[in-house]
Amino acid sequence: MQEVFEYKGYWTKIRYSIPDGKWTGKIEGISDFVNFYGKDSDDIEKEFHEAVEDYLEFCERVGKQPEKPNMEEIKNAR
Repeated sequence: MQEVFEYKGYWTKIRYSIPDGKWTGKIEGISDFVNFYGKDSDDIEKEFHEAVEDYLEFCERVGKQPEKPNMEEIKNAR
């Protein structure tokens, strides 16, 4: 399984949480905290895409400019 995903210029690194029994991730390189979970490895990429879409829709709804990922933080996340 691929551990790093990109979607619409946003990045994530996927991890498996043994205590929770779930795949987890968060959008890397932005100060806003956007995380997501998936029940299996097939589900997690879809959940990441939905998290990005939700973040962009939220920003639009509240009149906030979406943050652009900090590429230096993304390099460190890999």
